[in-house]
Amino acid sequence: MFKNVRFFGLKDPSAVATDALEGQLAARRFRPCGPVETASFGWYPPLGDQAGALVHAANGCLLLCARRQERLLPSSVVAEALDERVAELEDREVRSVGRAERRGLREEVLIDMLPRAFTRSRQICAYVDTVAGALVVDAASDKVAEDLVGLLRETLGSLPVRPPRPGRPAAALMTRWVTDGETPEGIALGDECALRDTQDERSTVHCRGHDLAGEEIFTHLRSGKQVVKVAVDWQDRLSFLLQEDLSLKRLRFSDALIEAAVEPDLEDEAARFDAQFAIMALELRALFECLRSVFEIAGED
Repeated sequence: MFKNVRFFGLKDPSAVATDALEGQLAARRFRPCGPVETASFGWYPPLGDQAGALVHAANGCLLLCARRQERLLPSSVVAEALDERVAELEDREVRSVGRAERRGLREEVLIDMLPRAFTRSRQICAYVDTVAGALVVDAASDKVAEDLVGLLRETLGSLPVRPPRPGRPAAALMTRWVTDGETPEGIALGDECALRDTQDERSTVHCRGHDLAGEEIFTHLRSGKQVVKVAVDWQDRLSFLLQEDLSLKRLRFSDALIEAAVEPDLEDEAARFDAQFAIMALELRALFECLRSVFEIAGED
């Protein structure tokens, strides 16, 4: 189950959902960092190494997973080793080391230290919804999402996607929800929001565990602040923090939804994974259609 969601409109899902997709991803399959590489980024099986397949399909959706591995070599450690090497050379040859020579010594230090550095790995999952015409990425930041989109674009040669373009400004609409206490059908507000001054973007107030209809919130609204983030419960099935770029954070699926999707006595891990992915994709598809309607998101042209 995804924890964070960033939607991208996909102009032509059929260009991604081809029989050649598995082979295209295999050409950029993840491999661990080499001895002197600082990072490695490629495609990884969504169900783990034992499954092998780089694409998992269900209900018109294609699940993909990228894996990044980085060598942990803090700049302070490199700087200390470089200073020691420079001092040793200057003492031995009784001369000063110039800037160009220092750069060369730094490269030598890196080559010596990289093979012994620890590595850290993380995975970024996403799926192509061929029915909704969307790419859905499990990422908490634009940077992480763009890393995956960039890898997919490089892998396929081209990838015409873009973030949602709302016809109705999201901050203005979310502010109206809180001010009027009226929300679209199926959407209920939670107890958390962030309000930002329209004249000074650095002036932002985060309210958690508050009654959004309370006087404290209205004081901020009367001073000219707008709601740029708000907790939402959707149809008693999903809860999340909706941001003004229409990304979702802290996404949670209701226990009742998960229990209905997965049989309690289902012990096969792959079957449980498949059931959870299928229900997640169907729910997010319906939610995306709701957001498209509410915010009048422009279609791909």
